[in-house]
Amino acid sequence: MSLLKTIDTDPSFAPSESGPLPERLISGDPTYKTWTQDTAREGTINTGVWEATPGETRSIKGETFEFCHILSGVIELTPEGGEPVIYKAGDSFVMKPGYVGVWKTIETVRKIYLTVS
Repeated sequence: MSLLKTIDTDPSFAPSESGPLPERLISGDPTYKTWTQDTAREGTINTGVWEATPGETRSIKGETFEFCHILSGVIELTPEGGEPVIYKAGDSFVMKPGYVGVWKTIETVRKIYLTVS
């Protein structure tokens, strides 16, 4: 097992496809594609590429820490009680455990993610 993992930003294997939980959907009809590329510590750490089409959903992190690096597209995150923040290609951010807010995909977004639960 290698301790070095390169994340392929344009994976050739089929993604898992999904959408938002109905109770979290605010507007639109977003679809999600996930290319999980590495899992560690019994599934508590996951890394890969995620893509979403335009739409607006409630984002609730619970106990999960998530680092994101935007590869393409534009999103707007609005923390509960806070001001909206725009992220686009080249930007990186962290959503810490307990984060609650609105995730609005303005242009189809593709990101590298790392989650720790």
